[in-house]
Amino acid sequence: MDVAFDQENFRRDVREFLRRNLPEDLRAKVIHGRCLAKGDFVRWQRILHQAGWGAVWWPIEYGGAGWDPLRCHLFEEECALAGAPVQIAFGLRMLAPVLIAFGSEVQKSRFLPGIISGEDWWCQGYSEPGSGSDLASLKTRAVRSGQEYIVDGQKTWTTYAQHADWMFCLARTRSEGKPQEGISFLLIDMKAPGIMVRPIITMDGEHEINEVWLENVRVPAENLVGEENKGWSYAKFLLGHERTAIADIGSLKRELRRLKNLVINERALTGAVIDDVRFRDRVAWLELNAIALEATCLRLLSVARERQPGPEASLLKIRSTELQQAIAEAQLLALGVHGLPDLRPVEASDANEETADQNTLPESVRWLAARYFNLRKTTIYGGTTEIQKNLIAQVMGL
Repeated sequence: MDVAFDQENFRRDVREFLRRNLPEDLRAKVIHGRCLAKGDFVRWQRILHQAGWGAVWWPIEYGGAGWDPLRCHLFEEECALAGAPVQIAFGLRMLAPVLIAFGSEVQKSRFLPGIISGEDWWCQGYSEPGSGSDLASLKTRAVRSGQEYIVDGQKTWTTYAQHADWMFCLARTRSEGKPQEGISFLLIDMKAPGIMVRPIITMDGEHEINEVWLENVRVPAENLVGEENKGWSYAKFLLGHERTAIADIGSLKRELRRLKNLVINERALTGAVIDDVRFRDRVAWLELNAIALEATCLRLLSVARERQPGPEASLLKIRSTELQQAIAEAQLLALGVHGLPDLRPVEASDANEETADQNTLPESVRWLAARYFNLRKTTIYGGTTEIQKNLIAQVMGL
């Protein structure tokens, strides 16, 4: 990792870009916890793409900026602190590295441009009912028939499937031998006949995740990534990138800043909680752990040029998701009775004038309860905390 470049000048350049190009309505939505529509994410992705920053971690030959890991880290941190929408990871951070490493040249030229431009949205077809943490037990089946695969099965917890144009999907193509050795990695058109998407409404009132049913879905054999029955290896490769991205240091810093602002500047809501030495200890503990996590993340980034993320990415995933939940909990504790949940998405509440009149809390805080509930998922997706600890134990020989 290049540590000789002027980090402050780089940060200044990114901040200036964000000041000039981040639309105020998008920033306000992020800062105030409003629901972002698909069009919001797409608009921001197109702004970044037009500036050449649509995928700063991709190689230049595939349309990326080709930045080293430290620059990518600083860029993402500044975006989070500024209130920019997150770049949806499924295509950019998860599928794209798999295609670049294992996909055919035809697949790269066909799919990568649509990912980076925001034209094509992807969802992840991994988890199934009864096959989440034990992903190798998945039941969705793909049977080869001439130049096609016929896919049948069910996926669940599929984020943004209601918006997706494509799904990267794990399906069983062989039943004999070890379960991991009979799985293939397929790219499935979500508009294909036989696909049905059913919403799952979460505790915060959002429609973010879904069930996806596949019945006699025909998938061209050319949409097989890599070799048949080798999909488990590609899936593990993808999860290393997903778990590294979950660290999301910038968002942690932004929410810590929000917590401090609450207890220092919003005393009408938080009272004298800042005078409670135990609460101050809690805030200090959170900040020290965020600093330690960032240092660990930078250490891993220092070797990222030489090799892909391995089991050490589990360290980032565990600690970051635990801290996300702990910060959200501290925000509600600071608010006390004002943190009682209004589980409806903010825009839905605003649409009801009577409900909005009754809700006198500032917009900057009345969504924090919903966010607290939404973040309960973070220690589950991308591999549960328990699974990550098993992976670390195996590497250490425990």
